[in-house]
Amino acid sequence: MLTIYSDHQMNHAPLRELNNGAWMDYAECPERLVSVLSSIDTLTAPQDHGTAAIEAVHDKAYLTFLRNAHDEWREAGREGDAIGYAFPIRARRRLDHTRIDAKLGAFGFDAASPIAAGTWDAAYWSAQCAINAVKAIHAGDTHRAFALCRPPGHHAGADYYGGYCYLNNAAIAARQAHSLGLGPVAVLDVDYHHGNGTQDIFYNDPEVMFASIHADPKSDYPYFWGHADECGALDGLGTTVNLPLPRGTQWDQYQPALAQALDAITRFGAKFLVISYGADTFAMDPISHFALTTDDMQAMGIQVAQAGLPGVIVMEGGYRIDALGSNVAAFLSGLG
Repeated sequence: MLTIYSDHQMNHAPLRELNNGAWMDYAECPERLVSVLSSIDTLTAPQDHGTAAIEAVHDKAYLTFLRNAHDEWREAGREGDAIGYAFPIRARRRLDHTRIDAKLGAFGFDAASPIAAGTWDAAYWSAQCAINAVKAIHAGDTHRAFALCRPPGHHAGADYYGGYCYLNNAAIAARQAHSLGLGPVAVLDVDYHHGNGTQDIFYNDPEVMFASIHADPKSDYPYFWGHADECGALDGLGTTVNLPLPRGTQWDQYQPALAQALDAITRFGAKFLVISYGADTFAMDPISHFALTTDDMQAMGIQVAQAGLPGVIVMEGGYRIDALGSNVAAFLSGLG
């Protein structure tokens, strides 16, 4: 399978995050890429296609903030990575903020997603991997392509970051595929955590379907999105499908939910599929609580492949570093 990857993605390297009231080493570390790269033989570097596809998803003011945030943090006399500490919970209106702390709160939604010196560069090239994957399929070069993205993207909304995510690679790929006439487009999110950013971006959009299988937000991050009654709104009513599952879920519980999501995608009439793939459903993932095995990853890929849709696999989470490469390889091998 064509795999698109850029070394620029190593440049995002925050030192720590605030999690459950304590500082911890940043879980979404560059070593994740090293593990995945060890399982892949051939890589293709992305071409730089600029910001048009990114701006089709993300607000320009947000992109300006993200590009400049770390520099502004240092100009304010701060050391280390930029981390917000004040977040509006109501009346989140557009204001002309000047202080970096206010900007971090206005555009972010958690304290677990630092902005480091190389964050913009890595996120930009992560998005370019997704863009290049869609272009390769549109050109007829391949039926499926794997965008080895880091940092991940599915928690990032049109104008906010969080959950280790800064640019929404899956949404960028989906919107570009639609603009190139490859649709109808569906996004299937199989990361342990709900892809709240992707859902928000397409919640009112009848042209892109979002289906997600994830940990029940009553018990797990991101808490405020991903409940079963969230099904889209306005013209997009019915094009969002959320299938939350309990902690401890094994393959015999996961497989029927995957079948339900794929059936919904078929009924939607999708002709192109973007898969937000997170290997954090693995039983020994340190920050997640499902119980899938490496063999189950392959079975997941086989079941998705039976839908027969061309598309892009976008890398999301997965934090058991010593097993990440083998889990990704198993999923891709199942897809064929």
